[in-house]
Amino acid sequence: MVLGPVWLEPLLDEEQEGTDHADPAPRLQRREQVALAFVAALQHLPATQRAVLLLREVLEYSAAETAAMLGSSVASVNSALQRAQKSLRQRLPAVSQAAEQLALGTEDLNRLLAAFMQAREARHVDGLVALLTEDVRFTMPPLPAWFGGRHFVKRFLAERVFETPWRLLPLRANGQPGYACYMVSAGDGHFRLGGILLNLRGGLISGLHSFLDPALQRHFGLAAELSFEHDR
Repeated sequence: MVLGPVWLEPLLDEEQEGTDHADPAPRLQRREQVALAFVAALQHLPATQRAVLLLREVLEYSAAETAAMLGSSVASVNSALQRAQKSLRQRLPAVSQAAEQLALGTEDLNRLLAAFMQAREARHVDGLVALLTEDVRFTMPPLPAWFGGRHFVKRFLAERVFETPWRLLPLRANGQPGYACYMVSAGDGHFRLGGILLNLRGGLISGLHSFLDPALQRHFGLAAELSFEHDR
């Protein structure tokens, strides 16, 4: 997803850091504040509006505290917040990823993710494409390239992505499901780390965002390489 001058990186979900997560509904709703769509939309805001929105709605400072930190007035802070909220409403999807996951339910979500993982590791193009929406987007930050629509995503999968074996490890980031994706290196049997996050819509996958920066491994405590047989 490239919606601004820089690519966004995924953030580790709190449950992978040992936080209690007995009640999924409020947890998903809180995490929507750092979902990729939300963070991407922030890039369209002027600096002051972006700062006010983060301080007020994400970090939950009061208007007076925000004004003091920014050297502004409470009236200016409230005005900036209103303008920022209006801009975000125009850019954010009608249904959030948190709501999509709750609507799908745990059982069906797990079934969808298992089918994705199986198709990806088996390099089964048609099986994976069947899980995608017609207008699916495939991006590869930080590369300035993306593919839109089932036809072009299928072609890219068949001609490039599935030329080599992959192994996947489930993870969560920005309140969304994803995988640490390891691609095999020719001739040595080692799988090198990449990463992918999935956007959901209506029980299907509407976005595949594959973050290629090796530095991301430090955020998730992932091994840079895996070594196992191609056929398990």
